Amino acid sequence: MREAASTLLEDNLRPGEKVDLDAPDVKADLWARVRQGFQLEDLDDDWVRKAEAWYAARPDYVERMTTRGSRYLFHILEEVEKRGMPSELALLPFIESAFVTHAVSTAKATGMWQFMPATGRDFDLKQNIFRDDRRDVLASTRAALDYLGRLYKMFGDWHLALAAYNWGPGNVQKAIARNQRAGLPTDYESLRIPDETRYYVPKLQAVKNIVFAPDRFGLSLPPVANHPYFLSVKIERDIDVELAARLAGLSLETFQQFNPQMNKPVILAAATPQVLLPYDQASDFAENLASHNGPMASWTAWVVPKTMSPAEAARRTGMSEASLREVNKIPPKMLVKAGSTLLVPRGEHVHDDVSERLADSASLNLAPDAPPLRRVSLKAGKGDTVAAIAARYKVRAEQVAQWNKVGSSARFKPGQAIVVYTAFTPKAAASQARAPARTARVAKAAPAPRLVKVAAKPASKAKGGKGRTVVAAATP
Repeated sequence: MREAASTLLEDNLRPGEKVDLDAPDVKADLWARVRQGFQLEDLDDDWVRKAEAWYAARPDYVERMTTRGSRYLFHILEEVEKRGMPSELALLPFIESAFVTHAVSTAKATGMWQFMPATGRDFDLKQNIFRDDRRDVLASTRAALDYLGRLYKMFGDWHLALAAYNWGPGNVQKAIARNQRAGLPTDYESLRIPDETRYYVPKLQAVKNIVFAPDRFGLSLPPVANHPYFLSVKIERDIDVELAARLAGLSLETFQQFNPQMNKPVILAAATPQVLLPYDQASDFAENLASHNGPMASWTAWVVPKTMSPAEAARRTGMSEASLREVNKIPPKMLVKAGSTLLVPRGEHVHDDVSERLADSASLNLAPDAPPLRRVSLKAGKGDTVAAIAARYKVRAEQVAQWNKVGSSARFKPGQAIVVYTAFTPKAAASQARAPARTARVAKAAPAPRLVKVAAKPASKAKGGKGRTVVAAATP
């Protein structure tokens, strides 16, 4: 049975090759292979000592971290070695995320390799409502090593490349230029950099030291065999995540540890043509999937035809509003804009899977569930200030200042053109504008944007006042 199962599976890093778990090198210790590939020049300073002491004082944390990392280490090391890179880079997720594949930082860096959204897109990591490839084990590893390789070519030094991975290449270049102007060395240890980045490479050095000699720190490493911990199984139809986990004989949580890029309760075959599973479970899944005759996916994608409330979208799709909001992560007091994609129940009459175009480009665009803003143009009266205009139209002074490109404490000159965007109804706006010498009417918004000039009622002739013109337009 073991032999038969192996023919159904494939190691992503060695496509087309038979997976032989009885090969002699399979039983080798992967940690020894990691140690043999160490190439970076060692750091030895107080920052390294600090990191070593931190890990040594937390043996339970180190055990959890290394056990979790042992699932992915073989595949990462294979990629590192194929590129001729130092094996220390395979340890980088220990300090980036502790190998938590769904980790999210306060700065919104995501995944095992902690990619920021823009950097992830630069390296072809798809991010949409259905999946986030920054959490994909194989895709994010490829992207991270591509990025590190680019940084090494840029700086010619692995310590500087690692600093740039943490701080950004532009910042490292500026730090180097600053030292060059001052006639100072430009190596990693000589640069003036933030403490987080200053501590970054020493943390990697500390992990390297622990892997090299764990006994020295009173720590132990879990045994890691020199073979793929997980294999891939091809997906040809959309399938619910819960069903996939059940066919693999895994808990939902364990299944998601190997496939953390899924954002929704359904796997779209057009976007995710394979799932990763531990060897034994991959074998079970392949056989159970082939023999499964029932429905595969209970969810599908629906493109919203017009801007509507979540309540209306729920009615149209046969869901409760609460369920629609929860599965699509729609916050309160928001409308769903036309062209957005929602995940909705898949009716019995729906037989087609979600298309590749939609699976790759799906987005959810929201708008505040509030009256549309109106553009109001007016002429400043004597003594009008940014604060006074803001109070009159019930908006913030900072907004009035931004709209008119002036300071928040500015005073307008009499007759100066002012623009305000307000949710006031025409009736409310008109009543606000009926102050002495500031009588104005706001025109009713037409379906299409247009300007309407309304002459204000002149002030009393005895006071010699002049009327003002107010122009109102509905925003597009």
